[in-house]
Amino acid sequence: MSRFDLIRPRSGWRDILEGQPQHVLMLALMLCGAAYLLEGSESQGRFLGLGSLGWAWLSIWLAVAHQIVVALGFRLQLHRAVFTHALGDRDFAVWQAIFLPLLVARPITLLVTAWLDAGSLGDWRGVQILLGCLLLVPAAYTMHSVLRHFTIPRAAGGDHFREKYHAMPIVRAGAFRWTDNAMYGIAFLGLWGIALLFGSWQALVVALFQHAYIWVHMYTVEAPDMRWLYGPGLEDDARDD
Repeated sequence: MSRFDLIRPRSGWRDILEGQPQHVLMLALMLCGAAYLLEGSESQGRFLGLGSLGWAWLSIWLAVAHQIVVALGFRLQLHRAVFTHALGDRDFAVWQAIFLPLLVARPITLLVTAWLDAGSLGDWRGVQILLGCLLLVPAAYTMHSVLRHFTIPRAAGGDHFREKYHAMPIVRAGAFRWTDNAMYGIAFLGLWGIALLFGSWQALVVALFQHAYIWVHMYTVEAPDMRWLYGPGLEDDARDD
């Protein structure tokens, strides 16, 4: 019997919504914070009809859309197998086609923001560039570690869809030797690095929002899911039934 067969008969809507009131509250506070920090910023040039401030908000709202979609997708698949029931064997392929473009859009929109808003941080450009490069190095190494050791399917939540991903051992190679949360703790430093390289205040605010918000996902979505997927107890309950 797979872990999924143990989870789904034992969970209800309360489990599906676990952590989401906190998610909504923290998101509301963070959006207010982003609005406060971006207040008074002027758009510096335009690209595809949007100024730098428009791109900053686009990047923020795409991050929000990405994490809300992931929260809904992960929970509905984990507890109700919604994608599998609707799409059969194509479930995970369709999910990745939804997940990955939203993920890639996050650094791209931040990069456009930084490019259009370049130099708004003012003086000390040499220090900004140095700090930006220092942050990009571990971020790039972490992305290499994800591609080589962790793999994109696992990063996209393969353990919510397939038993084979759930059964894989914890990755301890590359950047994951330093921390289990290398993707959240280190890879997102690359966003800060991009903002500093361009010397962009607006991109720095976006980097702050995105990095903080991914930790909201960690504590309100992924941590409860990991308890269901990897925590003890279900197998004992199944034997007692």
